[in-house]
Amino acid sequence: MPLVLYPDAGKEILGRGFDYVTQDLGVAYVVFAAAALIILLVLAFGRHGQIRLGPPDSQPDYSTFSWAAMLFCGGIGTSVIYWGTIEWAYYFQAPPFGATPESKEALGWATSYPLFHWGLTGWALYCLPGVAIAYAYHVRKMPTLSLSGACEAVLGRHSNGPLGRLIDLTFMVGLIGAISTGLGLAVPLMAAISNHLFGIEENFLLSCIIILVITSLYAFSVYVGLEKGIKRLSNLNVGLALLMLLFVLIFGPTVYILETAVEAVGHTLQNFLKMSTYNDSAGETDFVGAWTVFYWAWWLALGPFMGMFITKVSRGRTIKELVLCSLGYGSLGCVAFFVVLGGYAQFVQQNGIVPVLQLLNDSGAPHAVVAVLVSLPLDFIILPLFGILALIFAATSYDSASYTLASAATKTLPADAHPATWHRIFWAFFLGLLPITLIFLGGLKSLQSAMVIISVPLLVVLVILTFALFKGLKEQELRS
Repeated sequence: MPLVLYPDAGKEILGRGFDYVTQDLGVAYVVFAAAALIILLVLAFGRHGQIRLGPPDSQPDYSTFSWAAMLFCGGIGTSVIYWGTIEWAYYFQAPPFGATPESKEALGWATSYPLFHWGLTGWALYCLPGVAIAYAYHVRKMPTLSLSGACEAVLGRHSNGPLGRLIDLTFMVGLIGAISTGLGLAVPLMAAISNHLFGIEENFLLSCIIILVITSLYAFSVYVGLEKGIKRLSNLNVGLALLMLLFVLIFGPTVYILETAVEAVGHTLQNFLKMSTYNDSAGETDFVGAWTVFYWAWWLALGPFMGMFITKVSRGRTIKELVLCSLGYGSLGCVAFFVVLGGYAQFVQQNGIVPVLQLLNDSGAPHAVVAVLVSLPLDFIILPLFGILALIFAATSYDSASYTLASAATKTLPADAHPATWHRIFWAFFLGLLPITLIFLGGLKSLQSAMVIISVPLLVVLVILTFALFKGLKEQELRS
């Protein structure tokens, strides 16, 4: 409410908070993100990798395809098709490591950094709380699906007191802010598509209508439940996404996309350690704070939510399965979007077909994305398909968040139980409120600032959660 009443002051406060976190605390995000990936690989290939999340004879509740689809769609949302098409252009114009803007070197970083930001390290920030919460819930038999309960091994009785309630509140605020940030980016894209297809004026009212449509869709999905709603919607989403990517790959410059993809993956692997430890201590640019720290904050703020959602859909999996499949399927899925959509966008820019950079700077990213899509053959098919995909991606991300919030707010929730229907629907509509505020404030900077600020206390909580996981594993070893 204060942000609505005082939007200018809200922007200023958010901006100051963003600058403080990215300039003074950014190194903490860089270190924790790298450490999370290392910890997960140690867990997967170490002696704890074969621990089954559930009874020793339990089998997975879902097929591998449905399980991977729910994990991917729940954690990514529309952001992957938004940034998959246009993120490279930002890096191309303002590259890291002192590269000359719009040079061949800049293009190398522009194609590899998106794979880094959306790859193994980002998914590690989802997977680490997933392993910790799933272990506490399925193995240590935590009676409720809560972040505070998963920290009990470290916090002891304090996990059930005011400190525990504060941790759970922080998680819920962080999830609401993070998921709203993703939708705040998706709505302008869907508005630009609506404008191109139907000539509808882009304004605040259209944004509210789009949010209402998305809210209604995921509220229905949440209403019918995890099996009939979220699972089926995720399966449909992945199918449509594969169809669109194949269309762009086949009808676009196939050889160029494939060659660029191989180079991008190779460049990322060659420079992975360099990118993982880059802090720009000389202060030459704001690249690390504006992009890397922002992304780690976004993944981190969504981490507890994804951890709880992963827990609910991963009973019967081993820790090794959970780690390798989350990191592997998640990273490969994101890479596919960035190399195909981003590769095509680079092609039309480099060959003078679409002035992507000019459109980005003059009209904004959503219009640049639409211009790229309509340059494809059969654009009257691909643009509506892209819009439908954006809508379903947003819905699958939100219905997973609504389900998780309802689960976390349920006092007792056994592994085979689900939160009450009314509870799920309440959170579904509540999640539609904050994006309207963020869009009213306007601008990517405000969205980034809100996201980074919300993530700060959650960084501390995830450190506690990690210690709780290892303490629980050690206690189990001593008992056995």
